[in-house]
Amino acid sequence: MEIHTDSKTDTWKLGDHTFTSRFILGSGKYSLELIRAAVEHAGAQIVTMALRRANEGGLANILDYIPDGVSILPNTSGARNAQEAVRIARLAREVCGSDLIKIEIMRDTKYLLPDNYETVKATEILAREGFTVMPYMYPDLNMARDMADAGAACIMPLGAPIGSNKGLCTKEFIQILIDEIDLPIIVDAGIGRPSQACEAMEMGAAAVMANTAIATSGDIAAMAGAMKLAVEAGRAAHLAGMGGVRAKGGSASSPLTGYLRD
Repeated sequence: MEIHTDSKTDTWKLGDHTFTSRFILGSGKYSLELIRAAVEHAGAQIVTMALRRANEGGLANILDYIPDGVSILPNTSGARNAQEAVRIARLAREVCGSDLIKIEIMRDTKYLLPDNYETVKATEILAREGFTVMPYMYPDLNMARDMADAGAACIMPLGAPIGSNKGLCTKEFIQILIDEIDLPIIVDAGIGRPSQACEAMEMGAAAVMANTAIATSGDIAAMAGAMKLAVEAGRAAHLAGMGGVRAKGGSASSPLTGYLRD
């Protein structure tokens, strides 16, 4: 079997959209420097946008800074239930002209954990209206199946709480989704280091989203470049097939007989 690690041939899809980059920029900690670095150094082809960013106008208008050829992914940040998420999504489509929508519904303001039940309801409504729905969710197999049945284009489980940089705290549950859900699994929230992005890709994730890890680094451009390399390395390793782990003992990589003979 031929392994394709060239990003030009190793494509993936969201609805009718095809991408080569498997790094997505979350723009919560928004800045022009961050967007430029993510596009130029990390190769991001998708950048998220909260509707309020587009409505602020002036220098704060994120739409002014997203280059041509980069897909805008509006999200429903601020929604507390399905009804609010649907309203925000409809407004976002009018503002951005995009059918892509990331569903974020959070009633909890302390931990910012997504409400899976309300997310399923919003997914079903918006999928019927022709949106390419990308639901952000707490990794739960049964709810992921419900989202898939409701018409989701992918599943976006959190690795750790938003902005925490704690990495893949929910790794085992994400792996279950990768193994059982026949949709792209995009690890969203919590990725704090390139090594964690690499690990998510090694597991078989279709893509990873990160924001805080780059935005809070000492060198935004350098960290964006590191994320790109990590995502590509993890994807290549997944395609190559990861070596097994022995329960105990060692396994010599070279023969142990004959090497002391005269």
